[in-house]
Amino acid sequence: MIKNKFRYKTKWLVFLVLICVGLTGCVPPDGSNSANGANAANQLPQNANSSNNGDNETVGEVSPYGEGENLSEEEVEQGRLDQDWKKFVQLDPSTEKSTAKNNEKWSDITPENVNNNKHYTPLSGDVAGPSVFRAQMLLDRTNFSPGIVDGKWGKNTEKAVYWIQKREGLPANGEVDQKTYQKLIELAGNPDQLVTEHKLTEKDVEGPFKKIPGDIYEKAKTDCMCYESLEEKLAENFHTSPALLKQLNPKATLNNLKAGDTIMVPNLRTQEDNAKKDVTRIIVSDGGHYVHGLNSQNQIVVHYPSTLGSEYNPSPEGEYKITAIARDPSWNYQPELLGKGKGENAIIPPGPNNAVGVIWMALSKPHFGIHGTNAPETIGYVTSSGCIRLTNWDASDLGDRVEKGTPVEFRDTANRSGNSGNSGNSNSQ
Repeated sequence: MIKNKFRYKTKWLVFLVLICVGLTGCVPPDGSNSANGANAANQLPQNANSSNNGDNETVGEVSPYGEGENLSEEEVEQGRLDQDWKKFVQLDPSTEKSTAKNNEKWSDITPENVNNNKHYTPLSGDVAGPSVFRAQMLLDRTNFSPGIVDGKWGKNTEKAVYWIQKREGLPANGEVDQKTYQKLIELAGNPDQLVTEHKLTEKDVEGPFKKIPGDIYEKAKTDCMCYESLEEKLAENFHTSPALLKQLNPKATLNNLKAGDTIMVPNLRTQEDNAKKDVTRIIVSDGGHYVHGLNSQNQIVVHYPSTLGSEYNPSPEGEYKITAIARDPSWNYQPELLGKGKGENAIIPPGPNNAVGVIWMALSKPHFGIHGTNAPETIGYVTSSGCIRLTNWDASDLGDRVEKGTPVEFRDTANRSGNSGNSGNSNSQ
């Protein structure tokens, strides 16, 4: 999804930084605070005020922050191996030494290799292959998301491992040793196979699929910010990168598939497992770049890697709450807020390639929210304009688990320039 995303010109990047210093945070999609959800914005006047049970949020003062986040493959790799998140936790020592050299390569990922019982431990560092893919799938099934499942070890996977170890009372070092691997299998429901054959349905393959234009006003003319291809849709539906899905199906042309065809896909957690209101509190770690959903017993039930605010426009501190949840939101482009002069405003239609993805959860802090993304491969690797950005599937999952009024606490803000911040008790949550 990196290609064909809207790119700000270099001269505007510097100007945008200056503009954002004076703004209150990231910006909601149009109408995100309406009690009627995403589409209610079209019935509201520009810059009107609306409230939800006393929680005020300005409607209409919105602009397309969140785009311009294209990363090169080199930048993604650099972000994948970044270790800054470890500043905000206490790591236990390694408990296991490798008894055999891990010679796996990413190109070794096949359904057969993933489903066999040969697993290298401990897993950590710059490694890739079937064992990493297997660990990522087990994490996904336990609701400790590694973000995009790509068969490559990185900080998003490592963080998920660390926090599930912490919850389960295992030595918490972020490495998949044998004890951790066995616990992951147990928590994942002891699946027989982690790659399974899937028969495509009409819903799986339905479009429309559209080329997303680069110009913002051309985007406003489109019917939706749809998937650009069936390949893109299938990869997102199965939480993978397009490259990995093609690796699992080397003989298939993904864009030419139709209902009734079969492909090999990751064996994901079921929708029924997610459809429960079990998150009563949300913890957002600014420095650690993750989101935790806690239950009424203060236990972590879901973990997601996230992208949060930059130094020039950081995420807030303190406690807030969710004031509205909008599915398939549209948003309003206002060039004056971006320092682009007196150009026309534009409503950008909903869709998974919308800058805020498939869901917006507004916070009681004006202009801040939790939402999806049009670039899942960048989650955890770039900064946003103050919002909490998750992959579309993780954001949608969280939206299924929370209700209006759910408290949201920001922690680990000490990494901000000129900000003493707080580290809270994130080591336990």
